[in-house]
Amino acid sequence: MKERLVLVGNGMAGVRTLEELLKYDPEHYDITVFGAEPHPNYNRIMLSPVLAGEKTIDDIILNSRDWYAENGITLHTGDAVVAIDRAARKVKTESGMEVGYDRLLLATGSNPFIIPVPGADKDGVLGFRDIADVDKMLEAAKQYKKAVVIGGGLLGLEAANGLMKNGMDVTIVHLMDILMERQLDHPAAEMLKASLETRGMKFLMQASTAEIVGGDRVSGVKFADGSEVEADLVVMAVGIKPNIELARQAGIHCERGIVVSDTMQTFDPRVYAVGECVQHRGICYGLVAPLFEQGKVAANHLAQIGIARYEGSVTSTKLKVTGIDLFSAGEFNEQEDDETLVLQDPAQGVYKKLVIRDNRIKGAVMYGDTMDGTWYFQLLREGTDISDFRSTILFGQHDVGDAGHGDTARVLSLSDDAEICGCNGVCKGEIVNAIQTKGLFTLDDVKAHTKAASSCGSCAGLVEALLANTVGEGYDAAPSKKAICACTEHSHDDIIKAIKDHELKDMRTVFDFLAWKTPDGCATCRPALNYYLLANWPADYQDDMQSRFINERAHGNIQKDGTYSVVPRMFGGLCTPSDLRAIADVVEKYDVPEMKVTGGQRIDLFGIKKNDLPAVWKDLSDAGFVSGHAYGKAMRTVKTCAGKTWCRFGTQNSTALGVKLEELTWGSWMPHKFKLAVSGCPRNCAEATIKDFGVVCVDSGYELHVGGNGGIKVRVTDLLCKVDSEEEVLEYCGAFTQMYREEAHYLERTAPWVERVSLSYIKSRILDDEAERKALYERFKFGQKFSQIDPWKQRAEGAEAHEFMPLEVVSQ
Repeated sequence: MKERLVLVGNGMAGVRTLEELLKYDPEHYDITVFGAEPHPNYNRIMLSPVLAGEKTIDDIILNSRDWYAENGITLHTGDAVVAIDRAARKVKTESGMEVGYDRLLLATGSNPFIIPVPGADKDGVLGFRDIADVDKMLEAAKQYKKAVVIGGGLLGLEAANGLMKNGMDVTIVHLMDILMERQLDHPAAEMLKASLETRGMKFLMQASTAEIVGGDRVSGVKFADGSEVEADLVVMAVGIKPNIELARQAGIHCERGIVVSDTMQTFDPRVYAVGECVQHRGICYGLVAPLFEQGKVAANHLAQIGIARYEGSVTSTKLKVTGIDLFSAGEFNEQEDDETLVLQDPAQGVYKKLVIRDNRIKGAVMYGDTMDGTWYFQLLREGTDISDFRSTILFGQHDVGDAGHGDTARVLSLSDDAEICGCNGVCKGEIVNAIQTKGLFTLDDVKAHTKAASSCGSCAGLVEALLANTVGEGYDAAPSKKAICACTEHSHDDIIKAIKDHELKDMRTVFDFLAWKTPDGCATCRPALNYYLLANWPADYQDDMQSRFINERAHGNIQKDGTYSVVPRMFGGLCTPSDLRAIADVVEKYDVPEMKVTGGQRIDLFGIKKNDLPAVWKDLSDAGFVSGHAYGKAMRTVKTCAGKTWCRFGTQNSTALGVKLEELTWGSWMPHKFKLAVSGCPRNCAEATIKDFGVVCVDSGYELHVGGNGGIKVRVTDLLCKVDSEEEVLEYCGAFTQMYREEAHYLERTAPWVERVSLSYIKSRILDDEAERKALYERFKFGQKFSQIDPWKQRAEGAEAHEFMPLEVVSQ
């Protein structure tokens, strides 16, 4: 017999808890939900766009009545619970209904704080908390013209913006000397105020409300200094207070909120609580992201798994006013021992401030350009040491995406038909619409509903930027320890460690040892596990072609018309007349419509039909060519310049060294694409300082550079060291590459990996520990014995049989 679970409160926190519970165990409970409002669960943080006329009520419904029915949940709307009988374990509603429970979940939310001044009960005085408030404001805007919003915080500014959009003359009254004092410092607040004033908002700062004047309906607001302002509508947005009266009457321990433990249980172990009504470790949260974290923990315990703990949240804020880019997080007002990093450009309307303590971000404030807010927030949450990149941190994150999707810093200004995910052809408008209409709050949610970022993952940063901008404080900017996919609770680091420590040498063993939820994994985890097993056990693990992207299986880049491009490797860009004749013969024999010399010193053959790929590779292989891996998460190219053999400026033989590096590293599978370059002199014609591993030749030897990226957002390399000989270049390259192969997350480029683990850490392993460096180099060379596979040989030995396996996803 099922246990009975009653949820009191049909809002975002409570229903998200049910969603998480249904993932764990959909059959454990008979679930009954009571909501005081007449609506099903809706997205409360999107009330501002509804007021502004940008959305309708229907647009922000998160869970339709059909969803409750499909999941066997009994829903009662418009019938508030008025009493809890803990001894009899039942609840009673306004209509007189009584329902028993075995477990009770309280998610009663909060109420708007109404200033206790004379006249606060007059007609036309409202809070801004639910759909009913929005309806009243919209109705007032049709009849009246003058509105006063009391409160210059986040909610007040959003209410004022919405009323202005409805044609009202709006004055904002604020007790403090700056707007949004809980989220902004003085410079950012002044920039915000100036921007809003240009839109027509009026402000009365440091004004203390003394009385709401008028007859039955409000006609104005009087202040402590005796002055008055006219008002046909007054909206109080001065804060919220947890709705704890029901719990208090039931004898449940409350202080400012319902007091809960790290398992989200109240002092009555049968009663759980989540959301704005809750007080956890002395803190009440009013933003959505922490409430969702609470919901996951409560669901874990309601499902009797019992391993999750809620330990508090670091919150961030994003103002939802169209055209205003503002972000803040953490402790942004510096203390005595703190340092501050500031970038300010008044002409461009840009302001950034980071508060640093012990080389870790403690708080951030951004205005005008907030694209890197999610990155700063992640650094803050994870306590990342920024010592190695603090001199450039204000210029933003070095994006890991491929070129071709537009400038990350301008993603919000792209048109709705701009393509964000090239792998799956998903445009910006589709992603934003899905976020808004389906109530998506995480990157995984967007992947599931739109397929954006679900293939190669290179557009994940763009999708996260759209998420953060669209849902504001509801965005779940999960740290890097998040699960690799929905098949498991384990992170990339957990899995890598388990594979090494417990010598897990095949995929089935990994699934069993780590208790995978799905028997065969999914398109997200299988390619990653296949890579981790290959990287750690090259001699023992058999590459699973079923777990590779179609481009890697086919040894060709799929094009938009369904044909493929094939790229034979030319080591160092060198070729002979016979090489060129062999390629020309293939082009003529298979009627290849186009050839192109690539930026990676190779020749790309475009328009090859899928069924011709095996024969094309056989002919190229017979002529001595191997794959250029232009399609793979692998070593791509080693770009070289002429060097001292021909160039009068060259200091070393860069071409020959480039060939040696390419012969060392070709065919090496990596977490992501990996590019090298060797420049024969500091003029850097081969662009070595924007590659994953770059060599700049100088008179006295070779400078080694790491962690560069030439994609959407260029990242210049960090100088690793300087060495004297080509042999040392090869050794240090192999050691760095192997360290990246063993420790980076799948689909993580070297640029973010270097920033995540720190250059200092890499130097400690490669420069300071000679034995470790040589061991890494030997492991890399050992692995290469098993990875340099000719594509025709691989296909001839049976890989072609996997061509139409289920994981038919495209690699970018």
